[in-house]
Amino acid sequence: MKVYDDITDELKTWILQQKLFFVGSAPLSADGHVNISPKGHDCLRILDEKTVCYLDMTGSGNETSAHAAENGRITFMWCAFEGPPRILRLYGEGEVVLPDTERWNELKNHFAGVLPGTRQIVVNHVKRVQTSCGYAVPYFDYKEDRNTLQKWSKVKKEDGLREYRREKNQHSIDGLKTHIASHFAAMSEEQSTTPQG
Repeated sequence: MKVYDDITDELKTWILQQKLFFVGSAPLSADGHVNISPKGHDCLRILDEKTVCYLDMTGSGNETSAHAAENGRITFMWCAFEGPPRILRLYGEGEVVLPDTERWNELKNHFAGVLPGTRQIVVNHVKRVQTSCGYAVPYFDYKEDRNTLQKWSKVKKEDGLREYRREKNQHSIDGLKTHIASHFAAMSEEQSTTPQG
């Protein structure tokens, strides 16, 4: 195991060569569920030596957002599936950024385009950079990205995605509120206070 002060140039180059990474988070409750999500596509950007973010696409769960809202803990992990063995973990504090905000506009400029179905940008403000051996990680050959989620998002369209998020993405499986829940709550409050007629 080796610990670094920040993301070195060599680690940055290696990260951007990987086709898959994992995001880990957990609630504070001892009875809560630890979540690990795999991420693919060209969705990750390294903003500086202590800040990494990715485009988070719409899915059936929203655990990372709920955990970040409750306690902020987040970990990104990569494994070498080809070449020399390595596991890299970036431990940090999570930030979830929703569309139509100044912060969103700032971050989205780091991407050539926003992937279909993107619901938020997740940022890792890195506190600890750690590598380990990865000697038991198997070799895998990359074939191609799976585009099923992007196709599904295009079929749903924005209105359909909004309703899907309203139904599926407002709470974690442990009942914790997500950032999207706060967004919908704010929208409802604004609509209720808007004069009618």
